[in-house]
This record gives sequence, structure tokens and C-alpha cells, in this order.
Amino acid sequence: MPLRSSARSIAPLAVALAALFALLGSGCTPRDTAVQSGNRDQVIHIGNLTEPTDLDPHVISSQQDSHLTMALFEGLVQYDPTDSTPVPAVAERWENSADGLTWTFHLRSNAQWSNGAPVTAHDFVFAYRRMLTPSLAAEYASLLYVLKNGQPLNTGKLTDVTQLGARAADDHTLVLTTEYPVPYLPTMLCHAAWYPLHRPTLEKHGGLTQRGSAWTRPGNFVGNGYFVLAEWKPHQFIRVTKSPTYWDRDAVKLSAAVFYPIESEDAEERTFRAGQLHTTSTLPISKIAIYRQEKSPYFHPHVFLGTFFLRFNVEQKPLNDPRVRRALSLAIDRERFVRDVLRGGQMPAGHLTPPNTAGFNARTKIAYDLPTAQKLLADAGFPGGQGFPKLEFLYNSTEANRLIAEALQQMWNKGLGIDLTMQNQEARVQSASMRSGDYQIGRYAWIGDFLDPSTFLELMTGDSGNNLTRWRNADYDRVYAEANRTADNAQRYELYQRCEEIIAAECPIAPIYFYTRNNLRRPEVKGWYGNLLDNHPLKGVYLDAAAAVK
Repeated sequence: MPLRSSARSIAPLAVALAALFALLGSGCTPRDTAVQSGNRDQVIHIGNLTEPTDLDPHVISSQQDSHLTMALFEGLVQYDPTDSTPVPAVAERWENSADGLTWTFHLRSNAQWSNGAPVTAHDFVFAYRRMLTPSLAAEYASLLYVLKNGQPLNTGKLTDVTQLGARAADDHTLVLTTEYPVPYLPTMLCHAAWYPLHRPTLEKHGGLTQRGSAWTRPGNFVGNGYFVLAEWKPHQFIRVTKSPTYWDRDAVKLSAAVFYPIESEDAEERTFRAGQLHTTSTLPISKIAIYRQEKSPYFHPHVFLGTFFLRFNVEQKPLNDPRVRRALSLAIDRERFVRDVLRGGQMPAGHLTPPNTAGFNARTKIAYDLPTAQKLLADAGFPGGQGFPKLEFLYNSTEANRLIAEALQQMWNKGLGIDLTMQNQEARVQSASMRSGDYQIGRYAWIGDFLDPSTFLELMTGDSGNNLTRWRNADYDRVYAEANRTADNAQRYELYQRCEEIIAAECPIAPIYFYTRNNLRRPEVKGWYGNLLDNHPLKGVYLDAAAAVK
């Protein structure tokens, strides 16, 4: 899933602080901070970086969006908070047929929607059919291509939705039939693309295939998660409260959670220090060394499954020439980026898939090689950068993104004689620009949706709704499809090696670094763990005021 971040001005801090203090109840003393009152009332305050695109799990577009939908919906399975492996959720158990093609999920009889209606297998079938409706244009529809006839339904080649490999044997038995054996299917099912939806609610508010309809607004919203939507003030906060109808509500210790779209890293860190947040989404680069040297009890760095890379719009000249794209990629000194620019424990990335993703390690590596880059640029007709048009780099402006943009500008100018201009936009605007093709080079990050290399390599297929480079390669699509139909993991991973080789040769993207997460979290937050997917289900989280730093 994409990782978004942006910054505009100090204004979001003032708005966030005003919202924070407004949320302090009338019973609080004037000296109480949001954290102090939250510790007492089991209300966690979370920095969530950006305003969500939506709360519709079929159209969300960032990791920050998923933090919200994970609290409001529950799928057949859920991420284990410690290691992101799948654990039972709405489905209490399941089995796979001997041929690996049929999965049977047995749903809990006491699972309910927030309006009290039962959650049934029919709700999942409806949701999967909707996800694959071509007019919805869901970015993650391709995740459901593993279902029989999923792809032809999504591409319009098949219109009979009853042919989809998802049926309700009865109210509490869901049967999924896949195109080929998918041993990691339960891991995939944790993703928001597989959440059920309450059809009457969508129909009432016109949201069957319409994005941004009113069904996701307070007062209209119906979910099946452990929280319900209580309040949404755009660009201020979203407040969710404990659901009274959730099947396992006794296991939910928090009474509420408040998410703040504080888009400035510096403002978020100051808000945390002021006692208004329990956790931050990130940490300014300039503060990482300070928190590390002080051995702060708030500092929690950990590795997670993400890759930062540049997208090249291959429909824009001269980026339509793979020699140009490869020259640009080879002229990037990734070691310098992580050592001198980022300084947060990141790893240089010479390929798309992070190391040791479910045991997969790409052998192909794009390394800094300026002489080869210069030769490729000359072969493409631009010796020493002569005649090369100005390129524009589109990014959403965090401190890290600005520093990366400036470093790229310097590297390409000094090494290749190329001039790079920079344009920053708010995260949602930048995302829309890339989706419409209105960009040349864009910064991007992809966070794994589940623990398998396919969650990264699917991104570059021609049919992927998240492949905004406009690059299509028939050989890549064929190899990727063959890999997915290969049950033996060793053979499957060899085919994925070929996928990485094709990416390295064509360079529709330029990987820069693999992520580490550097953020702040208070000691009183319990049940929150660092994990590879950086997912933190709030079901088991609680606040222990006695653990607060004195």
C-alpha cells in the first residue's frame, strides 16, 4: 500500500491542537493534556499524517487510510499485531481443498454490523463483486484476481457476476474458488480490499459504484469493526468509539481513538512533546539522532516492509526511452542518500522487493555507476546532457522528500548535466496528478500489504491499478502470472527473480531505499508492537497510566 506524507504550513498544528483541546471532556481539569485525560479514559490520540481520501475500504489509497478502516471494519482474518500473520476474525476457522483451489470459511454466528444486523457470507460476496465492478475503478481490484473469473469481471470481458469464485453456501459459510492454488490467501485476506460491506447502507446513500458518497459519513456509516465512526472533522480529526455490537467487544479495552492528520513532521513532533499525542506517524530527520543519543523512552525505530522509489512516466519524452530511465537510475548514489541525507537507519535499495520478504531475496541490484549512466545518456542522444529537456520532480513535501529532491537535483546535474526542477503538492493532489498522468517523475513509496513478494511485484503488472508509470511489459506480465500459478515456492521465487531483472533492465521505477520506521510512542501505550507491515490493530491496545514517564 502506498505510504503518503506531506506538509503545508504550521496551520495544521494550530488546527490539531484546537481539536485536541476541544475533545477534552468537561470533567477534565484545565491542566490535563489529551494524553493525561486519554490515559484515564482509555482514549488514545494518534498522529496519522494525512487527511484520509475516504473511509470506503474499496477506494482508500494509503497506509494512513488503512489505519482507520482497520478500526472500522473486520475481514475474514486480521493481522496479528506482533508479526502481521493472519489470525481468525469474522471467520473462526477455514480449510483448503486437496487441490488448493477451494477455500471454505466458517463465519461466526455472533458477528454483527454496527446497526445490529448480522454479518453474513452474502455481505462478503456482495463486497467482492462490488470491488471488481469496472466502473468503481478500484486500485486494489487486482488483489481479487486470484478468485476465479476475478480479472475478466474487472476488465469487462465477463459481466455475469455469479461466475465469480465467491459464493455463500449459507449465511455463515463462504466458499472461495481460486484460479490457481494460492497458499498465502489467508495473508491476502487481511487487506481492506477483502472487507465485507453492508449493502443496504451503500444503496441508501448511492455508494454502490460511486466514490465519495455519503455512506462513509458520521450518522450514515455502518461497519463491522471493533470501533464505530463517531465524528469526522476534515483536516482536524476523526474520532471512533468502541462498538457495542462487535462480537468480541470484551477484548476491546480502549473506549475511543482519535486520529489527527497533522501533515507537518515538525508540528507532529511538537504536538507529541506538548502531551497531545500518544503516538506519532513519523519523526523529522533532524530529530532522529537526538532521540537516539538520548535513548529516549519515546523513540521506537523498527524495520518495516517498504520501498521508496521514483516513478518515471514512460509516456513523457525522453522518459519513454529505457536508456534514459536506466541512466537516471544508475546516476543515483543510494549509499549517500541513506548515510548523509536520511540518516534514519534506512537501507539502500537496488531492487523493488525489500530483502527477506517471506524468504525472497532479489539477486538483481541497480548500483551507483556513473560512467555507465553517462554512456547510456550519450547513446540516447544526449552526450553530457546536451539537448536534454528540463525534467520536473513531483513530490509531497516532508522534510525527507525535500532533501531527497535537492540531492537528486545535485546528483543528476553534476553527473549527467541534467537540470531538474521541483514541484511539491499536498499528498492528495500529488496522488491525483500521478493518477491522471500529469507528471514526469514522482516520488512514491510502497508498503507491503501482506507478507509475500507478490505484494510488491504485482505493482508493476500492466493491469495493476497502482501502476501509474504507464509501463507495460508483456514478458513481465507473463512471468508474473506464471509465478502466481506455481505452487512450489522455490520455483515461484525464481520466476520473481526474473521479474526483478526485467524491472532493472527497463527501469520504469528507480528504487532508492528500504524503509525503517522512526516514530514516537509513549510507554503507557500497551499492546502496540513494531512489525514488518507497520500495522497496529487497536483491538488489543490499552493505556496504562502507571507506565507514563514521570
